[in-house]
Amino acid sequence: MIDETLAKIEARIQGSDALKEDKRQELQQLISTLKTEVAELSKTQPEQAQSIAGFAEISTHEATREQQNPNLLKLSLDGLTSSVTEFESSHPRLVQIVNSISNTLSNLGI
Repeated sequence: MIDETLAKIEARIQGSDALKEDKRQELQQLISTLKTEVAELSKTQPEQAQSIAGFAEISTHEATREQQNPNLLKLSLDGLTSSVTEFESSHPRLVQIVNSISNTLSNLGI
């Protein structure tokens, strides 16, 4: 299920007309790294891994909509960031990647 969610994110990024090519490539790299980190986390904490993937999907959806709703984008990014806060010491790379994704998606709305 996590793989399906991440595949949806990749498809959304690839098919979005709202993204410039450099941002598309940046997000694709970040999602690729997120895949690895979430796969590792899912071995021990599958529900948390699914939450992270789910919030990443929602955030990507909100950031790449043609007509963005800034409130929904902020809520989804807050959820994504919150989904990894408990992993700062045990999975610092995961937290770093999620923060990078959040920042990149947030900056798309500028």
